[in-house]
Amino acid sequence: MISVLAFSSCSKDDDGEMLVNETATITVENVIEGKALTQFGTFQNTGSSPVINPGESTSFTFYAGKGQTISFAAMYGNSNDLFFAPANPGIKLYQDNGDPVEGNVSSQIRLWDNGTRVNEPTGPAVTHPGVAETTPQNITEIGLAVPASQLLKAELTHEEGTKFTLKLTNTSGGTANETPISAGIWAVSHISGTALLKEDPIFSPGKPSANGLTDLAETGKTTTLAQYLTGITGPNSAFSPVLVVVYSGNDNPIFKTGENDRGQGLKELSQQGNADILAAFLKTKPGIKEVFVLKDPAGTILKPRINGNDGGKASQVISARKGDRIALAAMYAQSNDWFIAATNNGVDGSTRGDISSIMGLFDSGTLVSSFPGAHTGSAPAQAESKPVQQLANPNQFNTLPSLPQMIKVTIQ
Repeated sequence: MISVLAFSSCSKDDDGEMLVNETATITVENVIEGKALTQFGTFQNTGSSPVINPGESTSFTFYAGKGQTISFAAMYGNSNDLFFAPANPGIKLYQDNGDPVEGNVSSQIRLWDNGTRVNEPTGPAVTHPGVAETTPQNITEIGLAVPASQLLKAELTHEEGTKFTLKLTNTSGGTANETPISAGIWAVSHISGTALLKEDPIFSPGKPSANGLTDLAETGKTTTLAQYLTGITGPNSAFSPVLVVVYSGNDNPIFKTGENDRGQGLKELSQQGNADILAAFLKTKPGIKEVFVLKDPAGTILKPRINGNDGGKASQVISARKGDRIALAAMYAQSNDWFIAATNNGVDGSTRGDISSIMGLFDSGTLVSSFPGAHTGSAPAQAESKPVQQLANPNQFNTLPSLPQMIKVTIQ
């Protein structure tokens, strides 16, 4: 709740009117519940049946930056519980020099035994669902007469930026292991530095089947596994150090929607998380009363909540009275040039309480946007020059949580 509290000290303006000069603490917290995956989805034949029969193809499009991989799984139809999937952590999407991988990547596909059904000889006469294993076995790789890479062809196309398409073709026709292939599921993990947060999003060799994979391996159904992946997919973004400005006037000094970057430091804040340049510039402007760059004492940036732990937090004592304005901005780190900021002209200096509802997500218009979370470590994005705009939610790539579920701002 936003409220106006009692004042701590008073002074007179030039007309002799008693004015409030209030000292308060502004606190910014990252309250994003960090997730392991950036994206997941399902794929199937686009015809009357979801099954991919010999000679048929399907494809799906996704986003990934350098270091990220694509994982997927689909049932070997003429079996009790076998499924196709690349070995963890998935198919590599970038070469070591940063160039995207393209072309035939079928050599990375394997065939796996889910370990929940007694295997009959594969073929059209196999009994479904078959005999359950008395004690479920761990997932193991399995070999047939024909290698998995010759039964399912995978072709990778780099579309643009961090956008890829993977085409899957059933090439088992006429082989000793001809089989239909079920609908399937795919996933892309977040990455932190060079480490994927989830190297085994769909299955773990050497461990029992879990999270709905059995439904996919035994029946070709993706629903249960998709429900699990939904729960671990979403944002995992830090915020940069936060620029806080106390000022007077009717215009937010940090930015204005509909106006191109002014060359004062917003570009560096939105692209690199560097608020110092804009802070230094604002200190030279008339009407600016205080400028601060808030950093988390534990690590400068404000990290998201991970495994139930609190996210990053930064606080600052400010002096602001009724009639002053307070505005703030920070980079949304899993983006090329997006930033979180107070909308319009900030809040009145006498405002106290939770002001998270006035925050918005903006595109600075200085770099071509990419899927949030899929730009990490990839080649620099293409520059552009467009007006600053508030982003809709869903945005052009995905749906993010509401702003109060991402950032909490209080003035006390």
